[in-house]
Amino acid sequence: MAEVKAWVSAVDPVWQRVRDEAAEVVRSEPLLGGLVHSSLLHHNSLERALAYRFSMKLASSEMSEQILREIADEAYLDADELGQDARADVMAVFDRDPACHRFLQPILFFKGFQAVQAYRVGHWLWTTGRRDLAYFIQMRVSEVFGVDIHPAARIGKGIMIDHAHSIVIGETAVVGDNVSMLHSVTLGGTGKEDGDRHPKIGNGVMIGAGAKILGNIQVGYCSRIAAGSVVLQDVPHNTTVAGVPAKVIGKAGCSQPSVTMDQLINGEI
Repeated sequence: MAEVKAWVSAVDPVWQRVRDEAAEVVRSEPLLGGLVHSSLLHHNSLERALAYRFSMKLASSEMSEQILREIADEAYLDADELGQDARADVMAVFDRDPACHRFLQPILFFKGFQAVQAYRVGHWLWTTGRRDLAYFIQMRVSEVFGVDIHPAARIGKGIMIDHAHSIVIGETAVVGDNVSMLHSVTLGGTGKEDGDRHPKIGNGVMIGAGAKILGNIQVGYCSRIAAGSVVLQDVPHNTTVAGVPAKVIGKAGCSQPSVTMDQLINGEI
């Protein structure tokens, strides 16, 4: 219980804001009261709330809510970075998604955020040697959210996946901090090769809708991948690539493309 008390006593402005917003939702839309209370107001920390959402969304006849809740609670208690990464992800979605107006929206309604948090639990299972259970979590995340992230992939914090339909991230992929991507992005291999075979995405990269980045290649920090591009070669830092196959067409246009989310080419082709 010492860990739980630490969660409660620590100053947590993100969680406090979520709770304040939740109370306002209950006042303004009573029909959502049951959902908001069970998912947010009933819990004494963001970690507990995320564990509950994880269990509710992924439960099925094959594995109960109770078992999944115990798995997630264990993960959040064992690995403090899971909760901290989740806070960074909440902030990323709020800052970069113009459809997000409150901190509670990603937790309750946005499947991109929910899928990433579920992946993080699956990754914890993978790194602690519980790989069959990690594969089960991967399967359920794919079935429920349409997001297929291998539990061995390494993903940083401050991640925003907008719309999050048909996302694929392979086993040896690495995604840095503060990366943004839109729907139908693939970080995949190029065939049946084994070993280290997936892309390495640097910090601050923005990946447009439908982009395919294939093979063990490097995408430099603060670069932009235009929508619909097929990237088969390394991408230099702070550049924009576009096309099939993708080619460098200019600079990224700003120091933080993943934050500004500017996807216009501006006549660079």
